Amino acid sequence: MAMIVAVANQKGGVGKTTTAVNLAAGLALQGKRVLLVDMDPQGNATSGLGIDSRSLGKTVYNCLINFVKFEEAVQNTEVSGLSLLPANSDLAGAEIELVNIEEREKLLRNYLKGFESLFDIIFLDCPPALGILTVNALVAARSVLIPVQCEYYAMEGLSRLIGSIERIQQSLNPGLTIEGIVLTMFDVRNTLARQVADQVREHFKALVYQTTIPRNVTLAEAPSYGRPVLLYNMASAGAQSYLSLAKEFLSHGEKSAR
Repeated sequence: MAMIVAVANQKGGVGKTTTAVNLAAGLALQGKRVLLVDMDPQGNATSGLGIDSRSLGKTVYNCLINFVKFEEAVQNTEVSGLSLLPANSDLAGAEIELVNIEEREKLLRNYLKGFESLFDIIFLDCPPALGILTVNALVAARSVLIPVQCEYYAMEGLSRLIGSIERIQQSLNPGLTIEGIVLTMFDVRNTLARQVADQVREHFKALVYQTTIPRNVTLAEAPSYGRPVLLYNMASAGAQSYLSLAKEFLSHGEKSAR
């Protein structure tokens, strides 16, 4: 049975898609069979893996709305072992089209059942809002990975997200857990960043990964070349941090399975 992990934060610009793409790539390089499902109508995970969203015939939108088969929509990527279920702006229409569908919150969960055995890990890259697409991801997932930017108001946004996760647990997915919290855009020279990191660690303790993701220009450049940073510049601090995160993620998973 695959790990199904939603990468979520209701706040935008926290490195959510960067984390989804590069952690997925890092785990594939560790020999895992990984699927990344792009649930964001912006399609940044799709373009970040070198897929032109404008040229796509079938996307996750068609899978959820038109029940297109997985093999018709899935895309191979440049990273061996990493597959992508892509998205484009069509997915924005799903927010409206799903309104009157019965059990609309469970569409993604039901869809994933057909092929989850093909993968070790499935990541769901959520949009930065708690709409029907994010709710679908949280209902389908077994755990949530939360990227948190080391800046002012980080704790406030994190508290709101955890409140949303608890509501999903109570009503739609009682087995949902928090996989962990990843501190992103961390600048050790910045006093506020250090204070935020210390505050998050003090409050959430073992849920916070030891690996922090630095503020790094290479991480910002890689998506414009349609490549994970691990292929764009393996020697960069950003790439090395995501390799470390992938190893720590696997270690967390092994401890949870015991």
